[in-house]
Formats: sequence, structure tokens, C-alpha cells
Amino acid sequence: MENQYETATQFLNDIDEDWANLIATVGSCTLTSNELEPYQALVEAVAGQQLNVKAADSVVRKLIAQFGMFPTPTQLLATSFEDLRRCGLSGRKIEAIKGIASASFSGVVPSLANAQAMTDEELIKQLVSLKGIGCWTVEIFLIFTLGRMDILPIDDFGIVHGYKRLKRLSTAPKRKEMAQIALNFKPHRTVASWYLWRVPKA
Repeated sequence: MENQYETATQFLNDIDEDWANLIATVGSCTLTSNELEPYQALVEAVAGQQLNVKAADSVVRKLIAQFGMFPTPTQLLATSFEDLRRCGLSGRKIEAIKGIASASFSGVVPSLANAQAMTDEELIKQLVSLKGIGCWTVEIFLIFTLGRMDILPIDDFGIVHGYKRLKRLSTAPKRKEMAQIALNFKPHRTVASWYLWRVPKA
């Protein structure tokens, strides 16, 4: 993986002076993947949606404290809405994570071994069929759980505005424009994402 990151970083460094300066400022890519079971990774992702990192971690800690461990799909399905609300989850998120738990039995949410054998496109298509799971959530899962190397979430605020600052644009790129720009970083879009998240703020 380290060699892949070095190759990707060199590729980005050679794009232009803006990228070279960014990489010199930020340093080597230190991205790591957690290799959680997809069920757990997706439940944590939904629990943390629209929250800052500290608040998201707090919700997950409360969930673990309630069960003494990360709840199994069976435990989650058997738990009342009221008990899950006490962990800081909204009704919409509770519905979504119960759907994830149920889908782990049907195979829609694959095991880690099965997920590793699937393509990015197969996983996105399969997982966005779940309520509360959009393309961005699956892309974050692909990056931080499975360690896929060519993912750039074009709907991510941090990435789009990072690119705006990197290129000193007056306005951030629109969705289609960002998708086109991202093609310039293939097949190293994950490492490009990591750096764009770290573009210094003026």
C-alpha cells in the first residue's frame, strides 16, 4: 500500500505547480483503511451523517455503551426506537440502521470478504438501494474501509472547496464539472481526495 501511495503522490505532484506545492506543504499520504465489517462501517457512517467528527464519535460510543460492544444486526433489530434515540440517533437514522441490519442477513450488505471481491461499481449499485445510504456514504466506505485507490466523492463539500482553494477559483466547481476534473487524477483519485481534504484555508 505504501508504494501505491508513493506512486499516486508522485503522479499528483507532476500535474502542476499547485499540486506540487500542496504535497510539499501537507507531506506524505498517511491514509489508512479500517477493514471493518461493512455492516458496522455503514451503521457508523449513517450514525455520523451531518455531524462533526466529535459528535459522530459520541453517538457511536453511546451505542457501544448500551450493548457493551458494537451491536450485532440481531441486537439492533431487537432494540426499540426509544432506546436507540437515547444514543442520539434521529428517527430517520434509526430506520436506516435497522435497514442495514436487516440487509446484512439478505446479503445486500455483504461480508468483508465478499465486499473485497466486488468492484467499486457493484458495491455502489448494491448499497445505494438501502434507505439512508447515498453514493457519498458508499464512496467513503470504499475509501476508509476497503482501501480502494480510485475514489473521489464529487459531492463532498471538503473536496470541492479544497479544489476551489487549490486552484484559487472564484466559485467551487459544480457536480458535473468536478466529475470531469477528477478524471485527471485517475487511477489515483483516492489519494487526490486525501490531499484535497487538506488544502490549507486562506
